[in-house]
Amino acid sequence: MAPHLVAAPVLLPLATAALMLMLGEGQRRLKSVVNLVSTLGGLLLAAHLLLQVHARELPLAFGVYLPGNWPVPFGIVLVADRLSALMLVLTGCIGLASLLYALARWHQAGVYFHVLFQLQLMGLYGAFLTADLFNLFVFFEVLLAASYGLLLHGGGAPRVRAGLHYIVVNLVASLLFLIGVAVLYGVTGTLNMADIAAKLPLVPVADRGLLHAGAAILAVAFLAKAALWPLNFWLPSAYGAASAPVAALFAILTKVGVYAVLRLWTLCFPAEAGGGEPFGGAVLVWGGVATLAFAAVGMLASQQLGRFAAYSVIASSGTLLAAFGFGSSALAGGALFYLASSTLAAAALFLLVELLERARQVELGPEEIDDGQDTLPAFIASEPLPGVNLDDDEEVLIGRAIPAALAFLGLTFAVCALVVSGLPPLSGFVAKLAMLTALLELQRPAAWALFALLLLSGLMAATALLRIGMRHFWTAEARPSPRLRVAETLPIGLLLAGGLTLVMQGGPALDYMRKTAATLHAPGHYIGAVMSARPLPSPSIAAQQGQEVRP
Repeated sequence: MAPHLVAAPVLLPLATAALMLMLGEGQRRLKSVVNLVSTLGGLLLAAHLLLQVHARELPLAFGVYLPGNWPVPFGIVLVADRLSALMLVLTGCIGLASLLYALARWHQAGVYFHVLFQLQLMGLYGAFLTADLFNLFVFFEVLLAASYGLLLHGGGAPRVRAGLHYIVVNLVASLLFLIGVAVLYGVTGTLNMADIAAKLPLVPVADRGLLHAGAAILAVAFLAKAALWPLNFWLPSAYGAASAPVAALFAILTKVGVYAVLRLWTLCFPAEAGGGEPFGGAVLVWGGVATLAFAAVGMLASQQLGRFAAYSVIASSGTLLAAFGFGSSALAGGALFYLASSTLAAAALFLLVELLERARQVELGPEEIDDGQDTLPAFIASEPLPGVNLDDDEEVLIGRAIPAALAFLGLTFAVCALVVSGLPPLSGFVAKLAMLTALLELQRPAAWALFALLLLSGLMAATALLRIGMRHFWTAEARPSPRLRVAETLPIGLLLAGGLTLVMQGGPALDYMRKTAATLHAPGHYIGAVMSARPLPSPSIAAQQGQEVRP
C-alpha cells in the first residue's frame, strides 16, 4: 500500500475547499464540477484502501502513515484498517449521492455550499483515519463546524430553530470531549490511542478511578453525538428540518460517535479486561436497548416521512451500541453489516422525503409542472381499446399504465421500507438475521431483551411505513403525477443499488465484516502496527548511510 494514499482522503477535500474559496462567490457551474470530481475521487480512494487492507492478512492489514514524520506517539498518526476503510467507503457513497441530488437545485440556495460540503467530507474522513484523541477532536470540530452551516443551508425559521439546538448540544458535547481527553492525558501521559491502550495496564490502582471517570466523560461526549437516549432529543427536529441532501449526508454523522465508541472501547477496554464485556459494556447494552425502544415508538408515532427517517437513524445507533456493548466478535460482525445497510437506507429515505412531499403537494396540471429539463416521463397516455373495462370516470380499469415517476417513487419507497424494517430478502434482513443468530448464542438476559426488541422494532417500523405509504400512494385524492429530474432520482437509485450489492455479495460482505470484528477484538495487532511505525530518515542522513529513502 502506498503510504501517502492513507492521507489522500483528508488532503483531497481540503485542497478542493481551498480551491473553491479562491474561485470566489461566482463560478457556480465550475464549482459544481470540481466538487463532483473531488467527491468521486475521494470515493475511489476509499474503495482502493478498502481493497488493499482486505487483501492483507493480520498483522499486515494496516496502513500507518506519519504525516509530520515524527516518531510515535509524539506526532500525528493516520491508520487505515478494515473498520476505517469501511467507514470511508460509506462516507464516500453517501457524499456522492447527496451531492448529485443537491446539484439538481439545492446547491444554489447558498453561496458556500460546495466549500462546506468538502469540509464536511474532510472532517468525516479525518475522524475515521486518525489514531490519536486530540486529532479526533480536531476532525470532530471540522465536521461539526461544516454541519452547522449545512444545516442552515436554505434558510427558514424551522432550520434556524433546530440549528440552534443542534449547535448548543454539540458545543456542550465538545466541551465534555476536551475534559475527558485532558483527564486521560493526565493519567496516561499520551493521546495516541494505541499508546494509551499499551499503558493502561501500567496505571496505578490509585489512579484507576480517575481513569474510569475520564473514560466516562469521553463516553458521554461520544454518545451524545451517537444519539443515545436520552441525549438524542435534538436529532429528529434537526434532521427533519435540514434540506434533503444535507439530511442524507447527516445519516453518517451519528455513526462517527458510534465509530469512536467502538474504536476506543475495543482498543483500550477489551472484553478480556472486563470479565466478558468491555468496561461500561452494560451501560452501552441497556442504553442501546432503551434507545432502540424510544426510536421504535418514535417511528410508529411519526406522521411524516422525514421524522420517521430521523427516528430510523436513532434506531440504527441504538442497535449498534447495544450490539457492540456485549463484546462479542460474532455479534459485532452482524452489527457492522447492519451499520452499512441501515446507513445507506436512511440516506435514501431522506432523499425520498422531498420527492414524496412534492408529489402530494402537486395541484397543477402536467403541462404546468414540466420544466423541460432532464425529467422522467410523468405518465403514459393511451386511448382505451373497444370492450375494455372502464371505471366510473370512463378510464381504463385493467391494464392502466402506472406513471413512471410514481412507479419509481413507489418502488424505491418499498425497497427502503424492506431494508429499514429488516424484512426479507434485502440487506436489512441479512443483517438482523446475523445479529439474532449471534444473540441466541449469548444466553444472557440482555441478549434476550435485544433479541425481542429487534423483532418488535422491525414490526413497528413496518407498520409505520405501511401507514405512510398508504397516505402517499393509495389515497383517493386525484393528483397529477410529479415530474422528477434524473439528477434527483439517480442518487437514490445508487444508494439502493449499494444495499442490493450487499445482498448479492452477502457472503463476501459478511466475511469482511466478521474479519473486521475479529480485528477489533484482538487489539494487539492495531497496537503493534502503530507502535512499530518509524519515521523516515532525512535525505542527508540517508545519503551519508548509503540508504535509499522510500515512502
